[in-house]
Amino acid sequence: RGTMNLHRSSLIVYRLSFVPPLLLIDSVSKSFGDQAVVRDLSFTVEPGEIFGLLGPNGAGKTTTLRMVLDLFKPDSGTIEVFGGPIDEHKKDRIGYMPEERGLYDDLKLADCLHYLGTLKGLGRREAKTRVEAALKRFDLWDHRKKKVEKLSRGMAQKAQIIAATLHDPDLLIVDEPFANLDPVNVELVKTTLDEMRARGKAVIMSSHQLHLVEAMCDRIVLINKGERIVYGTVREVKQQFAGNEVL
Repeated sequence: RGTMNLHRSSLIVYRLSFVPPLLLIDSVSKSFGDQAVVRDLSFTVEPGEIFGLLGPNGAGKTTTLRMVLDLFKPDSGTIEVFGGPIDEHKKDRIGYMPEERGLYDDLKLADCLHYLGTLKGLGRREAKTRVEAALKRFDLWDHRKKKVEKLSRGMAQKAQIIAATLHDPDLLIVDEPFANLDPVNVELVKTTLDEMRARGKAVIMSSHQLHLVEAMCDRIVLINKGERIVYGTVREVKQQFAGNEVL
């Protein structure tokens, strides 16, 4: 009886402490015509981690992310976000920064960010307050009245980061977040992502800059031709592919 009570207590503790993944991808496949782009892909993204989604061009990374965002429907398999199917309310809890520009070129920078913030559920006053704080933090306040099309590539990259994080998403997806940034701004973006992780958010980062992936990511998945090739913590992956060492 004592052993039985111990097992019951352990089960209760487990149930109370279990936190479902923020993103679950289970045996997902997607084809366009005769071309299979994603093949039986599975992985999870947990709260409080930076997760690396890696692979060569054409590996299926962008298609996978678009299925997560409900832009594409998988042909088979299951995708769960925040414990269940995606819906419009859950989309407001996701931030997405695509590799290509996702801003309105003919709007002034501050106006563009304010508008995008309201689309994610922020009130007008709250959006204005957050835009001002973010522009000052990313050293863009003096450029707030410039049209987006007049920004340098580095400035536009920082503006994209602001747009993706302005509503403080629980799940942030960033595609090549460090492109076009000088070392000072790379550190600023790294700090921003680290702060989100520390607050229990999850970040999915797709990048070809593997030294930054190694330095920042808790776990990674590497896909090629739509299939999972490598999956695990950075330490596990390095150990798996390390050669013999002689001291």
